[in-house]
Amino acid sequence: MTNIQLLTRPEILDPEALHEFFDALTDYVPNIERDMARLGREPANRVVVADIFRSLHNIKGDAALCRVETAVLIVHPIESMLTRLRSGEIAYSSLLGEVMLLALDRLELATEALLAGRSIEHLRLVTLVEGLEQISLAGPQDIDATAIQLIKSVTGFQPRAVLHTLSEQPPVPALAPVSHVGDRAADLQLFHALAQQFEARSPLFAGRTARVLQLALDTNRAAGSPVDAVQLEAAACMHDVGMMFLPESIWLKVGKMSKTEHNRLHTHPGLTADLLDRMDGWQEAAQIVRQHHEKWDGSGYPDGLRGDAICAGAKILAIVDAFEAVTLKHSSRGHKRSVLRAIAEVNACDRQFAPEWIEPFNGVIRHMLEQ
Repeated sequence: MTNIQLLTRPEILDPEALHEFFDALTDYVPNIERDMARLGREPANRVVVADIFRSLHNIKGDAALCRVETAVLIVHPIESMLTRLRSGEIAYSSLLGEVMLLALDRLELATEALLAGRSIEHLRLVTLVEGLEQISLAGPQDIDATAIQLIKSVTGFQPRAVLHTLSEQPPVPALAPVSHVGDRAADLQLFHALAQQFEARSPLFAGRTARVLQLALDTNRAAGSPVDAVQLEAAACMHDVGMMFLPESIWLKVGKMSKTEHNRLHTHPGLTADLLDRMDGWQEAAQIVRQHHEKWDGSGYPDGLRGDAICAGAKILAIVDAFEAVTLKHSSRGHKRSVLRAIAEVNACDRQFAPEWIEPFNGVIRHMLEQ
């Protein structure tokens, strides 16, 4: 029987040991991901299976030594699957690989959350471990179906390996261009040009504005378009432009920022909002930009607003901006994994984002993946 407490509200017996386990985990995971990619190309390669098994066994051993029992529960059924793979009892499939990578991803997220003192209940680890155990015991003919159900139950998304079957569905209509009239069209051209200048400061920013804009407009439409689309477009283009009024040594810094640098960086929404406020007809966009780093629980900046004191456009932009940042952070893991990691982190931040906007956003991402 699954130990529910260890997978929902585990007791941290040794915080220092938990840090040591996380450091070891972050060393193992890239190697396992590389070996999993190779196994996808060479599914009958028993040597690669043995390498993956050895790495996971080391993770489980470190978890036991560091008294991180949550990790032991997650890794154990994966070892059982690999034992069956190594013996030839079952065959490797892309769905089985996706399940293993999902389990590793949730293990990382859970460890990070425990280190930060956050809840892990949202990660659905009970569902994950019970599903892993079912797969580890399933007959060869039932493994893929069980894997599909597990992935959908834990993430809410279709597995990558079966997305091609969705091609028979009618395509999702392309986003209709926003109708701009009068001086607003000229202003929007300026906003897009300024966004391109911002993107040019780093290759990491390439295409950022278009992605943020598309997700923001689609999320707004999914909720019935309560926010003026033109104002939202302006805000999406301009929300980070205020960075350019600050020294590049701060906002392009690679290492850890000092408290003083963080405080300077936190002024950027106000700088852009003040600029928009001085332009006729862009007051709503100014408000969206000023508030897009505010948080649902009041811990954001610059004004510490909470709940419904934050305007709807800012709530949308906050989710989309965070999603973009996390996707970029994990982009080396491939598009599907980075998106699933980002959506998991967004859904985990129940105190950061407005709950009424999470489901429309999830729906947009679901359509994006299924296309």
